[in-house]
Amino acid sequence: MNKKNESKVLALKYRPKIFKDLIGQDVIAETILNAIRTGRTPNAYLLTGIRGVGKTTTARLIAKALNCDKNDNENYLCNENNRCNHCEEIENSNHIDVLEMDAASKTGIDDIRELIENSKYNPTSARFKVFIIDEVHMLSKQAFNGMLKTLEEPPQKLKFILATTESRKIPVTILSRCQRFDLRRVTFDKIFNQLKKILNEEKGNISDEALKLLARASEGSVRDSISLLDRAMIFQSLNPSRTLNEADIRKMLGLADKSNLIILLENIFKGDEKNSLKILRELIDNGLDARIFLNDVLELIYLFMRRINLGPIEKDLFLSNTELKLIERASKGLNIQDLGLFWQLTLKTIEDLNIVSNQILTLEMYVMQLIHIEKIEEKSLEGLKVSDENRNYNYTEKKIISDENNFKSKNLTKNTIKNQLKNVDQVKNFINKDPLVKSESSQNYIIDTFSDLIKVVEMNKEMELKYDLERNVKLSKFENGKIDINFNDNMNKNFIKKLSQSLYSWTGKRWIITLSKDDNLKTFHQIKNDEAAEILKQEKKSKIFQEVNKNFPDANLIEVKKKDD
Repeated sequence: MNKKNESKVLALKYRPKIFKDLIGQDVIAETILNAIRTGRTPNAYLLTGIRGVGKTTTARLIAKALNCDKNDNENYLCNENNRCNHCEEIENSNHIDVLEMDAASKTGIDDIRELIENSKYNPTSARFKVFIIDEVHMLSKQAFNGMLKTLEEPPQKLKFILATTESRKIPVTILSRCQRFDLRRVTFDKIFNQLKKILNEEKGNISDEALKLLARASEGSVRDSISLLDRAMIFQSLNPSRTLNEADIRKMLGLADKSNLIILLENIFKGDEKNSLKILRELIDNGLDARIFLNDVLELIYLFMRRINLGPIEKDLFLSNTELKLIERASKGLNIQDLGLFWQLTLKTIEDLNIVSNQILTLEMYVMQLIHIEKIEEKSLEGLKVSDENRNYNYTEKKIISDENNFKSKNLTKNTIKNQLKNVDQVKNFINKDPLVKSESSQNYIIDTFSDLIKVVEMNKEMELKYDLERNVKLSKFENGKIDINFNDNMNKNFIKKLSQSLYSWTGKRWIITLSKDDNLKTFHQIKNDEAAEILKQEKKSKIFQEVNKNFPDANLIEVKKKDD
């Protein structure tokens, strides 16, 4: 038995055998056990979550708990040292009344029809007949429909346990018939402690820093972390007396040293192409994986953004003190605009890896593009004589701030207004297409009301802008320097950009335009029409109209004009 156990891969060898061993799902385990002990079990369970968090394991534990012999007289279940026949057979996947079905390979209605036929018979030896359907989202539409009636009203001795990684692909009619349990990603600390425990059991020789790297690489999946540990221990078994350290794990997984990545980005920020490519080639020679490298770059860009927005980064489990100091040094002089561009280009390069066969070429081109973007920014800003302070932008979900020299708004529909971060394709627009507004305005207007704004627009013969202001813009609040508006679907896509430029040109200062969530507002044209209708209504009640109408019964008042008009 021991030899058989030793030959197993670690992920199977250390698979939880009781609910107590289930890592990171304490609340779910307690809820399920309490329901079984009180006899309030549902007809069907639905277990969802990412790979490796314990869905199939939990399904087997539920089947064991439902059929455990100790449920008859006692309020506890079998333990590791004292197991009943049912628990042992379910654990070995050879219990006659517990059927496991892989929906990925049996997707059709015929497979479900056979399952339903088997459900009519009572369990042979256990208390409940249990059907475990793994990857249930792979079933066809007809197969799901075939399950509906049996799932809602199954035989008294039948329980369904469904497991899936894609719950959104399951029909709502199935979801409503199941009691759902979402298994969460397991935290870094719990995975690390589990790896440490297994390492001690297996008498491995791996440093804590290396284990932390394995725990982090698993991304919350316990199975992935144990599989990585298994791989590391095989790697370490070639030289049992040697302790496997963080550098060895990085080499094994194809991970770049984060310190070298930060130094690489620092050289990119400086525009040092020669050193940047040199560092990249050294990383590639050490077995760099292109996709992992780009995802690590995304993580560092996030850390730089976090440093700029929130100040110095406090002690982080994933960052050493040396790395924190490097981030602190490299983040000086950076701005959100550049980091936004780097983020977009990195995402684009990840997509390019699926197209370009030579990944090394793709990465070198990527680094040169990053440096090129930085140089474009510096060249354009030098021509516009913009200081570093004016290069920082505050993009929020609602605000569009018109800058003194740069107007980045593009295709401002309702979706793009909520996403003001400039993408990579806008670099050319930034240099070649965006009009420059001269700071020396021939005349500065004072605009205190919305009506004043429309008059100024009309004076400057901006008829398209005037039309949008009157008929498509719904004013919420107006004050000098700030406008709060809503709008309809007919508004010109370049309206915000044009209005921002024009206001700066006319008033000599930047205006803040915010978007109101109030959809019950009216346009300027609608308000004027309502006012005109009200005036007409009041005039029809006046004595003058009554006298005219008395002498001329066919007369009708159709419009009232003010003297100014």
